[in-house]
Amino acid sequence: MIVCAGNNETFSFATPIGVGLVQSAINLTRLLLIQPPEFLLFVGSAGSYGKFKILDIIESKAASQIELSYLQKKSYTPLQDNLIVSDETVSRETIFSGWSKKSPIIVNSSNYITTDIELAKKFNKLGIGLENMEFYSVMQTAQAFNIPCGGIFIVTNMCDKNAHNDFIENHSRAMSNLTDYLKKRIPNIETINS
Repeated sequence: MIVCAGNNETFSFATPIGVGLVQSAINLTRLLLIQPPEFLLFVGSAGSYGKFKILDIIESKAASQIELSYLQKKSYTPLQDNLIVSDETVSRETIFSGWSKKSPIIVNSSNYITTDIELAKKFNKLGIGLENMEFYSVMQTAQAFNIPCGGIFIVTNMCDKNAHNDFIENHSRAMSNLTDYLKKRIPNIETINS
């Protein structure tokens, strides 16, 4: 099953699940209760904490949920599990075959977009390369259903003061580039959700 956020980020081959951590978790849970798939792939845009350039395409099987206030030492969490890495025991017949077994690129999720370059650098020091609003909730929901999961992202913006404007400026081209990449990477992509 291939899913995406929705709103202005839709694909003919992906089912929209909603924007942000809460909508995506609720709507994905509904989908998985009706028809649990063998694998789950989230596709969409991401902001870069500095390691990746605009229009880079990154595949990931790891997500975190760390808020900016934590980096500023202004909050704490009682949660033990704010990093999820997808199970490596995925069949070779799935689209996950060929993904690197080295340390995965971690994608952080929050309902807020980072616009402070100094905080973005702190994410990089933690080994976190990207941010996407939904990926952590997708990974956590997939984990609850014991479904292997991954994500493919295209960078639309750097996580700095120009994040929103760069996102708007690059979004259309990024979605086109990501669609082309996915159709080459997964030749039967149009039939996966049908």
